[in-house]
Amino acid sequence: MSRLASRTALVTGAASGIGLAVATRFAREGARVVIADRDADAARTAVDRLSAELGEGTAYALTMDISSEPAVEAGYAELAEAGWTPDVVVANAGVQLFGQDAKIADLDLAVWQRTVDVNLTGTMLTVKHAVRAMLASGGGSIILTGSPTGLTGEGNDFTSYSTTKAGIHGLTRTVAAAYAKDGIRVNAVIPGYTETPLVTSISDDPEERAAIVGRIPLGRPGTPADVEGVMVFLASDDAAFATGALFRVDGGMTSL
Repeated sequence: MSRLASRTALVTGAASGIGLAVATRFAREGARVVIADRDADAARTAVDRLSAELGEGTAYALTMDISSEPAVEAGYAELAEAGWTPDVVVANAGVQLFGQDAKIADLDLAVWQRTVDVNLTGTMLTVKHAVRAMLASGGGSIILTGSPTGLTGEGNDFTSYSTTKAGIHGLTRTVAAAYAKDGIRVNAVIPGYTETPLVTSISDDPEERAAIVGRIPLGRPGTPADVEGVMVFLASDDAAFATGALFRVDGGMTSL
């Protein structure tokens, strides 16, 4: 379990859910991990847990609002000063405004703007400053978190979320092509229906869950472990020839 030895990885939205699972797996694979999140207490708790399991110096807590460029720039500067400049960046942080996002005729502009600010602009800023850091250090791997709703029309009740995820898929390809010769690889992982505490708390209707799972060819929901394994691959040298790709981790759901 040392595929990421000698690497430093920044994971945004890493205090919970898929982000925390990925950061934990990275640390267990030998990486030093930056737990970046808006929730400072939750980030600190995650760092304490990883430090207790794997030793001091394993993780670093970074409070960062990705929707603010001054905050993102300051975050990367803090890491550089502390000796934690990342060579792997997972742009995972995002929002899905359940009960607010809607079909476009019913969509409030403020909901659209908030989703775009975090999911698309925030991801862009995370990637922008990751690229700047990697240009100075000689390259690295950037991984974005997409969604099947950015590929299909299935998320039509979530106009803002689905549109921003489609934008993330485009951003992945654009940045990958622009910086491949600089040794910077950029890929996206597209998790399907994945059971996290947030998802299960929002979608606790057994019939609704059964209907979703029934559309997954592998016959089960995804887990954070399914996603983290693909991200470890993309962060490692095993993926040295992979860039500009969208890796679907959805049990075959979007293959239908």
